[in-house]
Amino acid sequence: MTEQPLLFRMEGISKRYGGVKALQKADLSVHAGRVHAILGENGAGKSTLIKVMSGVVAPNEGRMLMDGKDVIFPNPAAANAAGIVCIFQELSLIPDLSVADNIIVSNPPTRFGMIDRRAQRRLAEKALARAGAEDIHPLALVKDLPLSRRQIIEIAKALGRNPRLLILDEATSALTAADVTKVFEVLKRLKAEGIALLYISHRMHEIAELADDCTVFRNGQKIATYEAGTRSDNEVIEMMIGREYQHVFPPKPAPVAHVKTPSLEVRNLSWAPQIRDISLTAHAGEVVGLGGLDGQGQRELLLALFGVLRGTSGTVLIDGKPVDIKSPRMAKSSAIGMALIPEDRKTEGLMLPMSVLDNLSFAALSSFSRGGLINRKAEAESIDEMIRLLAIRTDGTSVPAGSLSGGNQQKLVIAKWLMLKPRIILLNDPTRGIDVGTKQEIYQLLRKLADSGATIILYSTDYDELIGCCDKVLVLYDGAVKRVLTGPEITEKILVASALNIDVTEEGAERHASEEA
Repeated sequence: MTEQPLLFRMEGISKRYGGVKALQKADLSVHAGRVHAILGENGAGKSTLIKVMSGVVAPNEGRMLMDGKDVIFPNPAAANAAGIVCIFQELSLIPDLSVADNIIVSNPPTRFGMIDRRAQRRLAEKALARAGAEDIHPLALVKDLPLSRRQIIEIAKALGRNPRLLILDEATSALTAADVTKVFEVLKRLKAEGIALLYISHRMHEIAELADDCTVFRNGQKIATYEAGTRSDNEVIEMMIGREYQHVFPPKPAPVAHVKTPSLEVRNLSWAPQIRDISLTAHAGEVVGLGGLDGQGQRELLLALFGVLRGTSGTVLIDGKPVDIKSPRMAKSSAIGMALIPEDRKTEGLMLPMSVLDNLSFAALSSFSRGGLINRKAEAESIDEMIRLLAIRTDGTSVPAGSLSGGNQQKLVIAKWLMLKPRIILLNDPTRGIDVGTKQEIYQLLRKLADSGATIILYSTDYDELIGCCDKVLVLYDGAVKRVLTGPEITEKILVASALNIDVTEEGAERHASEEA
């Protein structure tokens, strides 16, 4: 398959967590100067695989070889010392420290027994440049940067350790399209330098562009290894899920002329400079999409509707009545009935060390309480119903939420808010970083909720989702709604053109939307 030298090999690796077999007799060969993609659904064993490789967990059986010699990594520091560096999907940055502090945190340069700040900044600048992120100031606080910038810093931090084998676990899931392009350039340069790259992503187009070799895992077992480009997407997905695959979104209802009052109406909502004079209407049973390039005000719009932001102007109406949503508590009250599925499930959606039960019941605890006492029977019945409804794979409700796979964690976030039986559901890129099987389950759930009368506002960075799920799409540009698409207008061509503030006419002629008069 390749003439590049074999750098790292795993043979018969197994890992068990109690009665759960996360890995079963797994084999993997990684060559220098090659990009090796690992494919599989959430829960297929990918995360456990890279945790074993990077010294986070020890295997129950099997062996690992590097440069043909047996190696054992008792901890991540030992793996780092051997040249294996991992960028996990869960960020490891310290928000209250600067970018430079985070990048050089493990081994800062010293002078006279103290950290040499000038040398630290130079090293951080070098790492940022290597990651294609010269525009990030090394003295900026991480907490002041958006999620996409933090992900780039995580990559720069890894490159600062001079890896021989760089493992990337959904490292582009939080990046803007421009950032992804930069990261791809960096990875291709690292590959040319002879660095081995292990790449995990659910984005098939990224695999097609980057990968040289691919290995598919399912239920903790290796299914196949093949050279990139020799299998079709459908063949790969069928290997991943173990059954015939068709990428089918649930059918949309036929368009109707709405005569009832919108369940949600927004008039000239602003929060300068991120959102400007946004107006929209959404009816019961309708899925309204928010499109456009990342960072055009979509997230701020959802936060403003949910009462998170201060200093907004404009009017929000629920069932035709103006409301002043001053806090999330007010948003989720029975009078309004709103829920927000946040962008980052790890930090904003779940309390990872706490149990599945605690996470599910937290938002709806008041509905199970009377006189300060919790009705445990009613709570348990509601939780069991949610686990069945969303097909959450968990080894009981007492296990920590952090022990679930990424897709099941995302289902947990959604289930937590569905416990409140909301009428208006705001979703912030809900399928980011999860597998194709779980995505389809979420698509089916969204349509089922809409059919039952819920109003859904869906922001997604995936054009296919906007096309397949939404009855109407508002394309945002520079914090304002530039175009509203309905029916046959919701196509990839028009979505992309509108996101770039270009108008595509029916005849195909293009011009900047700002030139319309």
